[in-house]
Amino acid sequence: MQRIFVVEDDEEIARSLMRLLGSEGFGVVCASTQCQALVMLAQEQYDLALVDISLPDGSGYAVCTEIKRLKDVPVIFLTAFGDEASVVTGLNMGADDYIIKLFRIRELVARIRVALRKAQPGLSVVEVGDLRIDLAGGIVKKGDREIMLSALEYRLLLVFCNNPRGIITRERLLNELWDSAGEFVTDNTLTVYVKRLREKIEEDPSSPRIIQTVRGMGYRLGDGSKV
Repeated sequence: MQRIFVVEDDEEIARSLMRLLGSEGFGVVCASTQCQALVMLAQEQYDLALVDISLPDGSGYAVCTEIKRLKDVPVIFLTAFGDEASVVTGLNMGADDYIIKLFRIRELVARIRVALRKAQPGLSVVEVGDLRIDLAGGIVKKGDREIMLSALEYRLLLVFCNNPRGIITRERLLNELWDSAGEFVTDNTLTVYVKRLREKIEEDPSSPRIIQTVRGMGYRLGDGSKV
């Protein structure tokens, strides 16, 4: 289980993040002050940190610096400060991403998964049958031929790549696409996008082996092989 270190002094936000990330399969540990965060960093290992910039006894910038010195794991700033100077300062401190409150839940989870994936280069390519998805480069190939996907089709494919063993409900797909794309995706248009994606990546779209339908539940990522 991947562990997320949350440094947040707002108790309500911290509790919400613990519930949200816990429901996504992450282990979550929280600190509410700079001092507490630094002590915990010296004692335990984490895979990623979500750090608020404004802390009651200091700054999230100092926490980020210490994380990069000790652990060098991904750091995402989660803060109310959205001005350009704050963003640039955070990135120059070594942060991997910067999310402004109020954040969209699915977007936050997606960006956490992207940061974790980038920190593990061995997981940057997903292969399903003869389909090869280069997650770092955003390139999809079927055999030697590159497949051109629209932005929303690619995001849809990424949802399956990020959840290779689980059943993904239509409701979850709608939430993922809505939050990450900012587009109006309905249940009917989701069916259209799944159909279009299958037409591009499947050998036989009428009998899909990559994006498989689980009747009454949703979809799952297959292995691409024929039954």
